[in-house]
Amino acid sequence: MRNEDVWFDPDSGNYDEFVAELERTADPTLWPLAADIENNVLIYAGDAVRSFAASATQRRAIMTEWVHAWRTGPGIIVIRNAFADHSVVDCATALFDDIIERQHACREGGGDHFAAPGANDRIWNALQKHCLADPENFARYYANATIALASDAWLGKGYQVTAQVNRVNPGGAAQVGHRDYHLGFMDGTTASRYPQHVHGVSPMLTLQGAIAHCDMPIESGPTLYLPGSQRFAAGYCAYGRAEFQDYFNAHRVQLPLHKGDVVFFNPAVMHAAGENRTRDVSRLANLLQVSSPFGRSIETVDRVAMATALYPNLVRLHDSGVLSDVELEHVVAATAEGYAFPTNLDRDPPVDGIAPRSQAEILRQALRDGLDAAQFAALLAQSAQRRET
Repeated sequence: MRNEDVWFDPDSGNYDEFVAELERTADPTLWPLAADIENNVLIYAGDAVRSFAASATQRRAIMTEWVHAWRTGPGIIVIRNAFADHSVVDCATALFDDIIERQHACREGGGDHFAAPGANDRIWNALQKHCLADPENFARYYANATIALASDAWLGKGYQVTAQVNRVNPGGAAQVGHRDYHLGFMDGTTASRYPQHVHGVSPMLTLQGAIAHCDMPIESGPTLYLPGSQRFAAGYCAYGRAEFQDYFNAHRVQLPLHKGDVVFFNPAVMHAAGENRTRDVSRLANLLQVSSPFGRSIETVDRVAMATALYPNLVRLHDSGVLSDVELEHVVAATAEGYAFPTNLDRDPPVDGIAPRSQAEILRQALRDGLDAAQFAALLAQSAQRRET
């Protein structure tokens, strides 16, 4: 058996093969549900996606098309007007701006993975901060059908949502072209310590997304993409090398976005935040990293605190008809832990010999049983205590 069949070297990745792979363009006949193709990126209409999501047959059809797009196609889709109600986005934007200003006042706030410090403002663990600061807006925001549909398509039942807000201010420089979590957060030498099959598995564990919180003309620096680059098997070892960076800079594409648009892409697609060349546009996006229930999410999130804060709002919004049963499920999926493990099996034994109840299952049951907020909080706290060592 040969090492090269199992392991990449730090210098693996043939440049000519990389270029040949990226010469393929999107054939419109392969993507019949897309409204358009721009710069080799598939474009979908939000109204059509919401209609597909409401039909069991059409739902499976569009999920199938998206999986092929992320896996072997361009790797990127854009959903125009994914948030039809912009007031929900605007309310979240105001909240995020307030958090950023408080970070400035306290001299807090993290840097960026792939850009120089000061180029932008970050809110880490924006999912939890959003939920705890404004549970009602959080519920309306994550009730969005496109987030649930895309996450379910790529990751299946029990996916885990995390979110990090990125605001690129006027004059903010572009990021370096990169791949993302998991192996994309490593250099080529470190990535080469993982066998080739893990390089294939890594992109299947995360779906990358970005929700536009403002209009993003090209000059404001919306994300740069290299469509099809996720298909290059040795890309985690190769993307940082000069010739691959030069190719990215020469051939990357960029699409303007409007408030309420959402982009989803395979995390192995080479991409980067663009340079903000405007004087007055603070380009703000909520970056989603949705993880497989079988993997590790990028952030530690206090989902007990989130679910406890959210519960009475969910009851009220559902009982008043603001959230449908389907939308309620979307919010539960974005909030509570959907996977039962890891846990302390001495204190939290499997139910029916398979697995303990997950947080999401406890939340769903409480909603069905009509528990009040105090009863649900006590039930969730007991479950969390059982999971501790």
